[in-house]
Amino acid sequence: MTLDAATEARLHKDRTRQDWDAAATGWDKHTPAIRAWLGPATEAMISMAGVAPGLSVLDVAAGAGDQTLDLAARVGPRGRVVASDISANILALAARNAADAGYRNVATHLADAEQLDLDANAFDAAVCRLGLMFLPDPLAGLTQIHRSLKPGGRFCSMVFAGPDQNPCLRILMTTAMRHAGLPPRDPFQPGGLVSLGRPGLIDALFQQAGFSAVATTRMDAPFRMPGTAHYLEFIRDAAGPILHILSPLDAPARAAAWADIAGQLDAFQTADGWAGPNTLLLTVGLK
Repeated sequence: MTLDAATEARLHKDRTRQDWDAAATGWDKHTPAIRAWLGPATEAMISMAGVAPGLSVLDVAAGAGDQTLDLAARVGPRGRVVASDISANILALAARNAADAGYRNVATHLADAEQLDLDANAFDAAVCRLGLMFLPDPLAGLTQIHRSLKPGGRFCSMVFAGPDQNPCLRILMTTAMRHAGLPPRDPFQPGGLVSLGRPGLIDALFQQAGFSAVATTRMDAPFRMPGTAHYLEFIRDAAGPILHILSPLDAPARAAAWADIAGQLDAFQTADGWAGPNTLLLTVGLK
C-alpha cells in the first residue's frame, strides 16, 4: 500500500524526532569538534543575519545550542534568544548549556520547524544551522520563519551543498543504504542531508516564502580530526540519519557497514591528520 504525502511527512518527522532524541547526548558530547568544524561558518551566518546587541533572535533547529550561546553573547543582556527544536532531549541540553554558561537571555521552544506556533512579527533576526535540509517541506519552514520576523528582519540558513562538494556525506549515505539493502536515494530528495544543495534551489525557496534580497554564499568547511576513527566516532555518536538507516541490521552486519565506510574515508587521511572535504551554503533573506 502506498502512503499518502501527509502520512509520509508525519512518519518522516516522527523518525527525525526519534533519531535526534537518541543522538542528542552524542551530539552534545562532540561540541568541541563541531565548534572547530563550523565556527567560522557560524560566525558568518550570525553576521549575515544582522544579529546585534539588544535584538530578539530565533534559532531554528537549535540542537544542543552551540550556536545559541554565540547568539546570546552577540545580543547581550538586553536581547533575547529563543532556541527551537523538534527534539525534546536535545533542546533540554541546549537549555542546560545556556544556563551553565550563565546566559539568562535564552529560552527554549519545542516545535516542528514547519509549525513553529510563534507570534507573527516577533523577532528581529533568525538563523538555522544545518536544520532546514531535514524538513520534508522546507518551504513551509521558511514561510513560518518569515512570518515570525519583524519587517526588515533577516534570516540566514546554513545547509550542505550538493553531494559532489560533500564526498564524506555521500560515502556515509550511499554505503549505509547499500548495506541496509535499500535502493539508491535521490540525494536531492526532501529531508536528506544534501537535499537543498541543488544549485539555485534554496534561493528559489527563500523567494517563494516571501524573502527579498536573497543571496547565497558558498563556504568550505573541512572537518579535521586526528584520524578516520575519530571522525567515525563522531558519526556513530551523533549522526541520527545514518544511525537510523543502519539500525535494523544485526551487529555483524552493522560492523561490516562501518568497516566499509571507514575504508572509503581513509582516502582523506593526510600526514597532518584526517581532513574531510565539506562545503556549506549560507543563504540570507530580508523580510
